[in-house]
Amino acid sequence: MIDVTNVAVSPVIPPIAPAAGSHHPSTPGNVRPSLPLPRLADTRIRTRATVYGLATLDCHGRASDLTVIRALGWAAGTRLNVRERGGLVLVTADRQGVFGLTTQGHLQLPATVRRWCGLATGDRVLLAADPADGLLVVYPPAILDSMITQFHARVLGGDAG
Repeated sequence: MIDVTNVAVSPVIPPIAPAAGSHHPSTPGNVRPSLPLPRLADTRIRTRATVYGLATLDCHGRASDLTVIRALGWAAGTRLNVRERGGLVLVTADRQGVFGLTTQGHLQLPATVRRWCGLATGDRVLLAADPADGLLVVYPPAILDSMITQFHARVLGGDAG
């Protein structure tokens, strides 16, 4: 048996060969043209400054994502107007608001709104903060399912596989 524990192996690095028809690297004619890049679909370019987060509703209807809340400039105790529209939960800061952020800065969704939107304990919701408009939109799972199904049908032609 051969002992290879103390044998040094030199790396093998192949030489760089110029491409056919190219010039030596030191000549000015060595500039290669750029490859054409495909134009990205408009859906890949952000046009808004929306801040997103995911949160799980606890048994009291609380959801927490401090990055989203801070993006709106809200702090613990901020008074809120919470309403439902089209299955979404819309939240805005309102000095006359009946609801407020908890002392930990969590959003607490009222039971009535949770029932209207079909939200239950343990549901994961998408939080979308629009700092320019001071609006927080809570997207329940059923709305996300519908949006994603429609988007997949448009982009994938109904073929998700």
